[in-house]
Amino acid sequence: MRKKRVLVVDDEENLRSMLTMIIQKEGYDVETSADGREALEKIKEEGYDFVLCDIKMPKLDGLGLLRELQEVDGDSTIIMMSAYGAIDTAIEAMKLGAYDYISKPFKTDEIILTLKKAEERERLKRENLLLKQQFKKEFSFENFVGKSEKMAGIFEMIRKIADYKSTVLISGESGTGKELVARAIHNISNRADKPFVAVNCGAIPENLLESEIFGHVKGAFTDATRNKVGLFEEADKGTIFLDEIGELPILLQVKLLRVLQDEEIRRVGDTKAIQVDVRVIAATTKDLEKEVRESKFRDDLFYRLNVLPIALPPLRDRREDIPLLADHFVHRFNERLGLKVEGLSQKAVEVLINQSWRGNVRQLENTIERAMIFVKGTQLDYEDLPREVRESSGEGTFVFNGNELSIKQSSRSLERELIRKALQKTNGNRTRAAKLLEISHRALLYKIKEYEIDL
Repeated sequence: MRKKRVLVVDDEENLRSMLTMIIQKEGYDVETSADGREALEKIKEEGYDFVLCDIKMPKLDGLGLLRELQEVDGDSTIIMMSAYGAIDTAIEAMKLGAYDYISKPFKTDEIILTLKKAEERERLKRENLLLKQQFKKEFSFENFVGKSEKMAGIFEMIRKIADYKSTVLISGESGTGKELVARAIHNISNRADKPFVAVNCGAIPENLLESEIFGHVKGAFTDATRNKVGLFEEADKGTIFLDEIGELPILLQVKLLRVLQDEEIRRVGDTKAIQVDVRVIAATTKDLEKEVRESKFRDDLFYRLNVLPIALPPLRDRREDIPLLADHFVHRFNERLGLKVEGLSQKAVEVLINQSWRGNVRQLENTIERAMIFVKGTQLDYEDLPREVRESSGEGTFVFNGNELSIKQSSRSLERELIRKALQKTNGNRTRAAKLLEISHRALLYKIKEYEIDL
């Protein structure tokens, strides 16, 4: 790793020499300037990680240098030094972009500690930038995969609603990508550079949920030893994603409704309200209209949330997207696992297309990951798929025919195949096979005769 570069700016030669010796001893590269004007030129030409700068100097003082740097340099971390002025000078320096302020005379440890703190700050900033870049790559709208008409409609819906603050209610089975849709809406909206805060309403104990969402003040309850900022405050100016909204207790449904109406929250135990500007996106696997009819979910909250509804189809209802999704996951896991799998064989694709995918896209993703870890060749083939996937769509079993649109005929083919597999599994024991199939022994005998199944 390269050494961090520090520029010491002070009109006192002895101080420059002393600081150079101290800072070099800690492993930094150090250069010096005797006045602000010379320092400004050096920073323009070379750039530095950190600048230790005196306030009172000839030609261009420290505050003047800060003002100039606002126009020419955004990378250097500035630490001000001065024996002159009071707290007002420090505040002015901070407003102009200084990271910290040290009063003269100072101790050696104080200088080094301040530099180390500034270095840690820069490291965290870099990590945050990398995480944001990774976040955009992983969850950006463009990462969606699908050519089906249903998904094309959802993509268009996301584009249209992204910049509006209206609440969105995403419904769909587990694993269909509800959080992915929420992140996509946020990422292409005018709130993209603000926080995206996700909370699973069903994963947090009910007695902690209110405090987690709205925060609390010190002393609000036994364990409240300090003030806590809630998730709505963390999401201010950005987006909050309330997953499994159907699990929200009735009491909190009332409070959430008030937030949506008044755009303000109240911490647990507090008497004053806090204004928030948050775009709310909720998601559910439940039929909320049914929950409303059964008085398990407030109708007024449902209508507040359901302004812009998005219903995600299960994977079995968009089978034409499965080959594209599978190929997408192969490329993703090639990169993540350091592999060079070239794709999937036709037989593997056919098996994937004919799965029921109760876990939807998430289950397909996990299946591809497992298969790639155990892949034997350069192409992911039928034999590389997990055993349960092969068994549920093995050789000789029913395979969906895209040209057969008759539900009656397809159902007969599937029923015949299930009976055949049950009899194979029980070695021809019709009583046990009937139990596996969850039909009566009499019904099984009738179907064996009807479908002309050889025992």
